[in-house]
Amino acid sequence: MSTVRIARHAAAIGLVLAASMGLGPDVSTALAAGPSARDIMDKVAATRRLDGSEALVKMTIENGKGQARTREVTMATKLYDNGKTEKRIYRFLSPADVKGTGVLVFDYESKADDIWIFLPALRKTRRIVSSERSKSFMGSEFTYGDLNIPPLDDYTYTLVREEPTGGEPCWVVDVLPKTGATAKSEGYKKKSFWISKKTFTVRKGLYYDLEGHPFKELSTKDVKLLDKKKNRYRALRMEMVNKKTGRRSVFETKKVSFAPDTKDEFFTPRYLERP
Repeated sequence: MSTVRIARHAAAIGLVLAASMGLGPDVSTALAAGPSARDIMDKVAATRRLDGSEALVKMTIENGKGQARTREVTMATKLYDNGKTEKRIYRFLSPADVKGTGVLVFDYESKADDIWIFLPALRKTRRIVSSERSKSFMGSEFTYGDLNIPPLDDYTYTLVREEPTGGEPCWVVDVLPKTGATAKSEGYKKKSFWISKKTFTVRKGLYYDLEGHPFKELSTKDVKLLDKKKNRYRALRMEMVNKKTGRRSVFETKKVSFAPDTKDEFFTPRYLERP
């Protein structure tokens, strides 16, 4: 049998299997020839990791009545352990009630993250344990877990369909925690992500609470190529909407630079406490 006929035969089998399982033609095509859901999410995780970066971020928190407050934050990132650990630090510049607050994150590839938060009013650094990943990041609709890349082996992945969003073709991938403990610590029973086929960035996300009800919706804009050599992208605008309360939070990157030589001293608990 020729190579072409073998390929056609395999594709036909994929169509039959998909039909028997009630799946649409887009999913059957992916089963026959495209990347798996796990392959896609592996690439998403890799695309997010820059060798180093420095940025200025405007953080807007809006309540259900449309009243908004803004915060200005600096952020720096750097990869360690051959890219298996991303270290990030956030320093709040304004307003006065949060000025000097710092958050340090060690985002590991295959184990629970280490997170520290420094509160200047108390002159104290507190460590956040993995069971607190579902807590709000500085009063926003984003949680600590939302901003990190979780250990991919803790979840199962299903390629649901293909659907455009943000003006570009996307894969839609469902993400389910393998254990109740993982779901509880993160606060979600399920997540669905729309992944750009071009950039492997998340363009949209739906988050479901522990009862399976729609909880939050993520949208991203202004995706920028920051490392041409390694094809690394970052969305410069992320918006999270709480579908239950109407609250909305936006992280908008005002300035960003690819900075692989970012200083190592930034990524220590001691640096958090510097004035």
